[in-house]
Amino acid sequence: MASRQKPTKPQKKIANKTEPNSTFNLSVLDSTAVEEKLFSHAEDDEDGDDGPVVFVCGKCKLPVGDSLSWDGSEDGQNQIRLKRVTDNVIVGKDSRLYEAKKNSLCLVMDVFCRGCRSVLGMVYESTPKNLDHKRFAFCFNVADIDSYVLGSASQMLAAEGPKEQPVTLEYRGIVEQQLTEMKMLVLSMAQRLEEIESGFQDECEDA
Repeated sequence: MASRQKPTKPQKKIANKTEPNSTFNLSVLDSTAVEEKLFSHAEDDEDGDDGPVVFVCGKCKLPVGDSLSWDGSEDGQNQIRLKRVTDNVIVGKDSRLYEAKKNSLCLVMDVFCRGCRSVLGMVYESTPKNLDHKRFAFCFNVADIDSYVLGSASQMLAAEGPKEQPVTLEYRGIVEQQLTEMKMLVLSMAQRLEEIESGFQDECEDA
């Protein structure tokens, strides 16, 4: 079996600058678009504050990985590969045969989302020599994941926080009444506890 090939970074592509809070549109997304999106941020916006791309389950939105673990893409299968994933990804126990290319049978295991149990992709357990670079990488189906740029949120709370409602005499009276009722309940429970303890001691002395 040949040694695993070192993944190479895709060739640079000229792309327009993207907005900081832009996300992938999965309805028209393929693996090439993902690749262009990731590396256009790195090339065209080097001085910006954009963080890495976080990949999440397309159904329940649990994070499954990020672009720091990027290992490449598969245009023909519309998949992306990651070297590492989060604990929200579960690798199935059953292996199955999968023909990645013509006359290239592989042994794969499905990977699932821990939250909703949706199938997100696969892990190649055994491959022919020409597909050694895929072995043990996490291959996600682009149609089953979503993504966002870390730090792209623009909403911020005001420094003074939400406006507080003024305390009225009516509201104060209700609070004081509730506190009085709670105090009476605690005193009643304490008195009842003393009676139980006293009765228990009397029974012990009689015995």
